[in-house]
Order: sequence, then C-alpha cells, then structure tokens
Amino acid sequence: MAALWVESIGLVAGFIGIVAWIPQIRRVWVDEKEEGISLPTFIAVTASLSLWLVYGIIVNSIAMIVSNILTLAFIIAITLGVYRIRNKRSEVELNKPTSSSQ
Repeated sequence: MAALWVESIGLVAGFIGIVAWIPQIRRVWVDEKEEGISLPTFIAVTASLSLWLVYGIIVNSIAMIVSNILTLAFIIAITLGVYRIRNKRSEVELNKPTSSSQ
C-alpha cells in the first residue's frame, strides 16, 4: 500500500513536470519563436532525462518511466521545432536578393 502511495506522488510530480513544457512547445510550434532556447541546454536535459529513464526502469518505477518518456518526447518536439524554424530562416536569408544582384 505504501509503495502505491509513493508511486502516486511520483505520477503527480511527473504530470506537473510534463505540463510545464507545454508553453515552450506552443511557443516553438504555434508562435514559431525560438529566441532564447539554448540547444546545448536541451542536449543536457535530454541526457539527464535519459539517465532518469534508465534509473526508473532499473527500480521499476512506472511514474519515472512514463514521465521521463513523455518529457523526452516533448524535448525532442521542441528541439525539432527549433531546427525547423532556424532552417526556414536560413533558407529565407539565402534566397534574399543582395544589392549586387538587383
């Protein structure tokens, strides 16, 4: 019974942690704004979450496994969105006529 109670706390904490990333996903995918997003930080967060996921698997914690898988999916979505925006911006800058070509 105690283990179920503890795991429930982990599930609630994981849910809050997952929901916390929704504004960032919206900013990148809906508003198409990536300013202030540090990809090296996201790489570090991805490494950390991956290790927590492995730990959750080792200790057989459903809360850790589920929350880390979902959070990793959100981080990957944000990272892909940032790359998409930056590539789109690079293409626009490459195709922009220069003053010497006019």
